[in-house]
Amino acid sequence: MTHRARIGIVIADDHALVREGLRAVIGRQSDMHVVGVAGSGDEAVQECREKRPDVLLVDVSMPGMSGHDVAAAVKSISAATRIVVLTIHDEEEDIYRALRAGADGYVVKSAPTDELLAAIRTVHAGKRFISPLAAASLAGRITSDSLSARELQVLSHIAEGESNKQIATALRVAPRTIKGHLDNIFHKLSVSDRTRALVVAVRRGLIRLK
Repeated sequence: MTHRARIGIVIADDHALVREGLRAVIGRQSDMHVVGVAGSGDEAVQECREKRPDVLLVDVSMPGMSGHDVAAAVKSISAATRIVVLTIHDEEEDIYRALRAGADGYVVKSAPTDELLAAIRTVHAGKRFISPLAAASLAGRITSDSLSARELQVLSHIAEGESNKQIATALRVAPRTIKGHLDNIFHKLSVSDRTRALVVAVRRGLIRLK
């Protein structure tokens, strides 16, 4: 296989040992080569702007820009670059945010090396790759309905400890309307009460408690 035909990869991780480990693994593959490395989100974007790699491997948590922000920025300057987010987490909100930002793959760092290599080849071929360790979490998020802007408002008021009547007054609607929103929220989040709704909403990153 010629050098030009190989998959050009930029590695972005703030840990030098991780970068070197990934470089070593990729260096052993006949169909891949590393064209750049970065230790921060800003460096990752700059490397992609200059090198226009086929694939970017980016850690979700880095100094400066997060992996999600990097994914969005890189897609805006190099739409052809495929992005695989690397993370120690398999939480549904992290996966959802990564894909929404433009990531094409999501791999948990504890996954076997073969899985990472498969992810690189899969996204380079124009397909999406989700680590099996994370796929179950993502399935739960994808199959649930998204909360509307009004429902998110109601949740925010609940987080402030307000009653249905107080929320209705603040939003200038009837109390029965708030009850209807709550019923929808409970259904969409698969919960049965306000407290559990708040727990799930915070875990998913839908709202933040002050």
